[in-house]
Amino acid sequence: MQGVFIDASDALGDVYRKVRRAGDPPIVLYEEDHVPAESLPRLLDGADFVIDDHTPMPTEAMRRCRGLRHIIFLGTGARSYMHPEELAGLGIQVHIIKGYGDTAVAEHTIALMWAAARGLARMDRGMRQGEWLRTEGMELTGKTIGLIGFGGIGAEVARIAAGSGMRVLAWNRTPKSAPAVSFVPLETLLAESHVVSLHLLLIDETRGFLDSARIARLRPGAILVNTARAALVDEQAMLEALEAGKIGHAALDVFASEPLPADHPLTRLENVTLSAHSGFRTPEASEKLIRSGLDIACRIAAEA
Repeated sequence: MQGVFIDASDALGDVYRKVRRAGDPPIVLYEEDHVPAESLPRLLDGADFVIDDHTPMPTEAMRRCRGLRHIIFLGTGARSYMHPEELAGLGIQVHIIKGYGDTAVAEHTIALMWAAARGLARMDRGMRQGEWLRTEGMELTGKTIGLIGFGGIGAEVARIAAGSGMRVLAWNRTPKSAPAVSFVPLETLLAESHVVSLHLLLIDETRGFLDSARIARLRPGAILVNTARAALVDEQAMLEALEAGKIGHAALDVFASEPLPADHPLTRLENVTLSAHSGFRTPEASEKLIRSGLDIACRIAAEA
């Protein structure tokens, strides 16, 4: 049983070496950031499985990867990089990893929320240009946060927000309950929340979930936080709502095109706070993520 870690860049190779154990299957490490699709058949030649952090794996390229039977995707958003059902038709199973970064992403969500509420990014930009820009912020104690999706990350956001004195509303695709959280219809959440935070998995049913019609139902001036997937939101509708002030501020960690192009419209709006898809990036989460991937590889090897 032989594996490849295709894109162990951004210190992930170091994390791999730290958490690797005797008895793990042999793995070839490629510490490259961008791997073109045309290189995949050559790099994965002879591999039974591949560990993938952020490399797109289009079906046609994977069709030429003879012998490959498993893709271990480091996270939950595999659909942003590949088509699991089409790959299953080729005999390639896609494995995802949940729960590794719940606390990390939740804390990042809260950080973006506070930064948006107090205009921190705008003040920082102004001061670096010699301006003494003092923004008037929003006090969040006593305000309402609405969580769209209530998995592990949403539950952590709820815990922190409730502890900060916020009222917590939530909507989930399947019924749930949690202490200090009121589960309400989506229309109620959109209308009453001062902050709306997205925590849905990206699947066919949730792509474009926050469309123009739902954005129109938002409380005027609401803060929108997205640390989940960019494709959950109709980007053009969001941009129009930001320009009109319907959305008071968007705090975003995920984008339709990554890295975000320097000339993207989001970079020109003052009521936007941006971070570079880094919500999950803490040493604790990275170690748990890589170790979980290796545990899947061990299970694959044991079942072979």
